[in-house]
Amino acid sequence: MDYMDFYNQSIAEPEVFWLKQAKQLDWSQLPKTITSKNDEDYNQWFADGTLNLSYLCIDKHIADGYGEQNAIIYDSPVTNTIQKITYNELHSEVSKLAGGLQKLGIGKGDTVVIYMPMIPQAVYAMLACVRIGAIHSVVFGGFAPHELAIRIDDCKPKAIITATCGIEIKRIIPYKPFVDEAINQAEHKPNHVVIFDRGIDVERPQKTYDVDYSELVAESDSVNPVDVNSNHPSYILYTSGTTGKPKGIIRDTGGYATALKFSMKYIYGVDEGDVFWAASDVGWVVGHSYIVYGPLLNRNTTILFEGKPIKTPDASTFWRVISEHRVKVMFTAPTAIRAIKKEDHDGEFIEKYDLSSLKYQFLAGERCDVATLSWTQQHLHIPVIDHWWQTESGWPMLANMVGVGLQEIKPGSAGLPVCGYDIRILDEHGEEVSDGVEGYVTVKLPLPPGTLSSLWGNPERFKAGYLKRFPGYYFSGDGGYKDEDGYVFITGRVDDIINVAGHRLSTAEMEEIVASHKDVAECAVFGIHCEIKGQKPLGLVVLKSGQTSDEEVLKSEVIHDVRKEIGAVASFKDVLVVKRLPKTRSGKILRKLLRQMADDLSFNIPSTIDDMDIIPEIQSVYKENEIGIHKH
Repeated sequence: MDYMDFYNQSIAEPEVFWLKQAKQLDWSQLPKTITSKNDEDYNQWFADGTLNLSYLCIDKHIADGYGEQNAIIYDSPVTNTIQKITYNELHSEVSKLAGGLQKLGIGKGDTVVIYMPMIPQAVYAMLACVRIGAIHSVVFGGFAPHELAIRIDDCKPKAIITATCGIEIKRIIPYKPFVDEAINQAEHKPNHVVIFDRGIDVERPQKTYDVDYSELVAESDSVNPVDVNSNHPSYILYTSGTTGKPKGIIRDTGGYATALKFSMKYIYGVDEGDVFWAASDVGWVVGHSYIVYGPLLNRNTTILFEGKPIKTPDASTFWRVISEHRVKVMFTAPTAIRAIKKEDHDGEFIEKYDLSSLKYQFLAGERCDVATLSWTQQHLHIPVIDHWWQTESGWPMLANMVGVGLQEIKPGSAGLPVCGYDIRILDEHGEEVSDGVEGYVTVKLPLPPGTLSSLWGNPERFKAGYLKRFPGYYFSGDGGYKDEDGYVFITGRVDDIINVAGHRLSTAEMEEIVASHKDVAECAVFGIHCEIKGQKPLGLVVLKSGQTSDEEVLKSEVIHDVRKEIGAVASFKDVLVVKRLPKTRSGKILRKLLRQMADDLSFNIPSTIDDMDIIPEIQSVYKENEIGIHKH
């Protein structure tokens, strides 16, 4: 199959192309209307089709005779546990939990927040929700109560499903106190909190809304899947917004299932029955699409990994998992590879394992530097493929579609456009730029199936954030350029969202927290280069006149405040006190200039700057604190 012919067909005849892919699913009612407009005049897919995600991920495979195939391999080095779960066992757990949720009064269209560690019950909860037409919103277990409370107030869940604790390497994190504090902070009060007891002795406050997970499942009957319309939301997933308030991405059902099934075969090159591993977390979009729904739709065995690439117990853990479970295709973030490389630069651990099952290694979640790609290729001796997508897209937009045929790998590029994505690089005025010229990365509308349909409760913000800047296009928020062969190179965000180890975080939100400290007059928080995590936040603060705090105490308090409000995931550890910040004459802080200086990049001092003398002052503070000592 020729990639260009396949891709061009998807752009020239999208309805023909995607109907053919939709027919790979077992619909309750096959759609007759392929594309149409919703009430917001935005494109939607397969509007009159009906189906159920849980059925497609479980029941269909059992009906086809694969009930005893492993659906999930739970590998948890932090608890020294390996558990293999067949499709039959998955059906039992999911259908009974779904029955339990119905007993609690949860049904089609209701929302449920899932705040869970990487354990099988997290997957059961997701599949149980979609089984009864409930809309789940998974919140990453590392988020602090304040962040959880914001999401509770936005999606107004009838219930929260959680566990007694998570485990970060050797540190036990009690979840129940976090959940209780979030509910205390939130205006909306869920009716129930369903708690899975991990059997680890941790703090677990008792509340009247508590429901024991295991008892609920034991006392409930299995229920059959509930058919939903193709455009019924399968889930809400929050991603950082430039205002500091998270955006609730809405994912439909039919288009999403079609896109994921397509991607497993044509992007990742896995066949039904293969073992697939996305080393991510169910709290992120990768976990939704490629730990849970994509692999299970495609009848793969998916790896559910509770651990880290290093220290669980060492930098060999990824290679052990691949070897032991015969993984065919793996997907992780460049951050993970960089962490492994730092601990095992010569790849000695890799040589100890039989990795003959591994055919492709995919990387995504942040920009992959050439050195990381090259090191991974050198030691794995297989194609290592960078690709690019977002929470909003739900599945890859740029990739090397190995299921169509492996194309040339160009280090530094996230690959060629994936079928259905008409990617254009535009200038400020919405005109296409020439090859090699950097601009704004956009996608000509309509987007293919599986992408975001709106923002939960806020269609106007959806239009303003993604569709308004370049009419007729989806604006990704990233900058980049194309080369003469059509390969796209992503250069990074053009707003204040930074990418810390694959986690999108708002520096505006961090800045708001820092600014609230009683001794801070003004501040700037922005992302700078990090050898391991890709980016990390740096805060510059100007103290109020006559402030009384010791500078080191202030730094510690500011760091503590960000950690408390956002969580450790923010990786906010660097704060510098400066006398003043560079601004334009109109008072705008020049954050881009501060970042370029911190990263040792060349920079131009804007003619609008109010005081040129501030530049050497900032450079002196950077040098004193060893910021920017790396070279590019």
